[in-house]
Amino acid sequence: MWNHAKSAVSMLMIWTFITGVVYPLVITGIAQWLFPDQANGSLIVKDGKPVGSALIGQSFSSPRYFRSRPSATGGMPYNAAASGGSNLGPTNPALIAAVAARIESLREADPGNRSPVPIDLVTASGSGLDPHISPAAAEYQVNRVAQARSLTTQVVRELVSRHTESRQLELLGEPRVNVLRLNLALDEIHQPRPDGPDWIDHR
Repeated sequence: MWNHAKSAVSMLMIWTFITGVVYPLVITGIAQWLFPDQANGSLIVKDGKPVGSALIGQSFSSPRYFRSRPSATGGMPYNAAASGGSNLGPTNPALIAAVAARIESLREADPGNRSPVPIDLVTASGSGLDPHISPAAAEYQVNRVAQARSLTTQVVRELVSRHTESRQLELLGEPRVNVLRLNLALDEIHQPRPDGPDWIDHR
């Protein structure tokens, strides 16, 4: 019986070492070698400091910036530790009220814009962390951003076009615009106020 116990303990220690130490180190090493950007969080760096991740959305409040897709994560918007949607059905009064409030906010920020509001500007994604908006959602905001920065709509629209990502392998997903990358590109051609960017959650 003691021999069986020793064998069992030995196998437990060996496999614990292999699966708990060796395997994670090997996988981490391969990831750092082949996909260093993704393995380190796809961080976006500006002036030597990380300002966010290309994979996690942020809140932007100023009319000078493109707004992100709304987030319904727990605790606070774009909370990567509590990814999730609102779980509200399309007939739920709370969802209807939230969408109406988001539409009103967009109208207040751009009173002259009477275009239909793209759905991704008023509804949260299933993860609540979506860093992208649709090209239609970006186009809806072009006039407001251009006016706030004293730029022509052509300049802003061209910037949106340059930051529109195509389908993966030309098959998967839909064209999309990374909001953080686009807003940083805006600052490159038109610097923000001396007190810094106007976004809410500057990570």
